[in-house]
Amino acid sequence: MERVRDLSIHFDQIVCTGVLHHLADPLAGLIALRNALKPNGAMQIMVYAPYGRAGIYMLQEFCRRIGIRAADDDIRDLREALGSLPAGHPLQNLLTQAPDFQNESALADALLHPQDRAYSVPQLFDFIESGGLTFGRWVRQAPYSVHCGVIADLPQAEQIRQLTLPEQYAAAELFRGTMLRHSLVVYRNDGESSKQQVSFSGNIWLSYIPLQIPDTVCVQDHLPPKAAAVLVNRAHSDRDLFLPISSVEKVMFGAMDGIRNIGEILERMPSWTHGKSSLDLARAFFERLWWHDQVVFDLSQVNTQIRLNGGLN
Repeated sequence: MERVRDLSIHFDQIVCTGVLHHLADPLAGLIALRNALKPNGAMQIMVYAPYGRAGIYMLQEFCRRIGIRAADDDIRDLREALGSLPAGHPLQNLLTQAPDFQNESALADALLHPQDRAYSVPQLFDFIESGGLTFGRWVRQAPYSVHCGVIADLPQAEQIRQLTLPEQYAAAELFRGTMLRHSLVVYRNDGESSKQQVSFSGNIWLSYIPLQIPDTVCVQDHLPPKAAAVLVNRAHSDRDLFLPISSVEKVMFGAMDGIRNIGEILERMPSWTHGKSSLDLARAFFERLWWHDQVVFDLSQVNTQIRLNGGLN
């Protein structure tokens, strides 16, 4: 990875998952990838998170202390031993849920890898800043958001909202306590992409083209009171991350076709009024969809308007 410059190619997109945290020098690897990224390109990275992997690191230390090696006999014996873990051990849930333990080679990678480190949210932000990059978004952002799930209803939710976004994400990681990995999109800190962020201030959001997430299902049975449906992203492992929607919101959600922007969707809504209160309701709905990982936005029309109008506030 550190010799990627030898390819003499710069890339629009780089995807690096599950690699950086195994390097002897993760920062050198990140900088090498950053330098191979075009100024307006995007990079998706995944690194391990520490708190949800506590059981893994306990067993890694267990293996080191008694000299278990990455050899066939040792791995088979280790797999048998894991079946005798005491009830409540931090590794127990992972044994049945995580793909790292479904076969012997994956088990060896998880528990016997010679180089393995994890990053808390603050450490991760320091890491990408040191690599000349800037944070774009989480690939799945609902688990980190104060707007979603149980965290939105905590007595301390308003205190969390007063924090900066990185501090909010760090608080969510600590409260949830089970994150195994962090997947995020980053940009070069000297490129225009780092300045192009989704925002619901002003009216620029009306130019966003919403695209439904393929993992989303619209549930219409056993609904909460006053809900016409519930949106669930099946990629979420936290069961509190679902989004009840009203009958009007359900119509808006169904009108998304990947072609029309939000303004055009609202224009075609039956009995839609264009007063401030109606726009505020629509703004709040599309922002909730965004935070709950139910949509992503195509911002190409926004860029066109900025060029035509000489800049938008």
